[in-house]
Amino acid sequence: MTGQKFILALDQGTTSSRCIVFDANARAIATVQREFRQHYPASGWVEHDPEDIWSDTVIVLREAVEQAGIDVADITGIGITNQRETVVIWERSTGRAIHNAIVWQDRRTADICTGLKERGLEPIITEKTGLLIDPYFSATKAAWILDNVPGARVAAQRGDLALGTIDTFLLSRLTRGAIHATDVTNAGRTLLFNIVEQRWDEELLKIFDVPAALLPEVHDSAHVFGYSSPEILGRSIPIAGMIGDQQSALFGQACFEPGMAKSTYGTGCFMLMNIGEKPVISKNSLLTTPAYRLGGQMTYASEGSIFVAGAAVKWLRDGLKIITHASQTNDMATRVPDNHGIYIWFPPSWASARLTGIPMRAG
Repeated sequence: MTGQKFILALDQGTTSSRCIVFDANARAIATVQREFRQHYPASGWVEHDPEDIWSDTVIVLREAVEQAGIDVADITGIGITNQRETVVIWERSTGRAIHNAIVWQDRRTADICTGLKERGLEPIITEKTGLLIDPYFSATKAAWILDNVPGARVAAQRGDLALGTIDTFLLSRLTRGAIHATDVTNAGRTLLFNIVEQRWDEELLKIFDVPAALLPEVHDSAHVFGYSSPEILGRSIPIAGMIGDQQSALFGQACFEPGMAKSTYGTGCFMLMNIGEKPVISKNSLLTTPAYRLGGQMTYASEGSIFVAGAAVKWLRDGLKIITHASQTNDMATRVPDNHGIYIWFPPSWASARLTGIPMRAG
């Protein structure tokens, strides 16, 4: 394969890390995936060990290159797509996380969010961010870490700490701490980023009590963010794209015109529709979010989310242990003539129902 050019696509998801090697014709020639451990320290809490994510990232990158049988010199770039909203805070000097990553599914800050809504802050937050006040997003998670890790707030004010979603954390590790940056799609999921003015918003930072010194630079989704350390793959490679996983799917399905939409089914189920160059705010509790930014030109999307899709199948397999393979659920569901009125129901108090704006019931 000498002389051909290749791209490494790193997909860091909620339950696994994956690397796909693409050739110049966008054909996948190798794929390596590793699941990692989920941590549930309390009811409604979900965490990841950032070191698990990092070690698996290095492994899948190296094994994918080996499986593809390509020369590292022929790799032209690395792209990162990631689980959104999951937040990490780490020491700038060492790269060590001061607490486990708090995952997008985590509900520990529900009371904080309720308090913010009771203060009447949701309209201004939605106007600036296109989002709703909910534990789903990164801001209250970040504030929780700062308030619950001894000395964290003082260190943050001094500029000793860095905050980021998983893309930002991996970029920092890949560049040995040289680069602290993200793209607009991930910044737009924090409740701290003004999607109209396309900048971190001082009023939002004050509301959520998150110091500006923690925050990364924000770039286009297609941008040379930095270069990987040679020790990772044997040479420095440009990290030339970062984008949240659902926006990545929208772009990957070629939804480039307003009105074009995609729906993907993974841990959760997410529908995104391209709404063009203006951030139209939904009247039905859908989210307005950056879809991608290329050459400084923002494209926005409208989004509805169901938090539990594949995760329910995983629960049937690993929790209830009534299946051994996900594919069995189809046979089980289709072979019964009557469900006898039994449904899996997501209560309206869940963020999933709130974010879609419609009641959800899955048979």
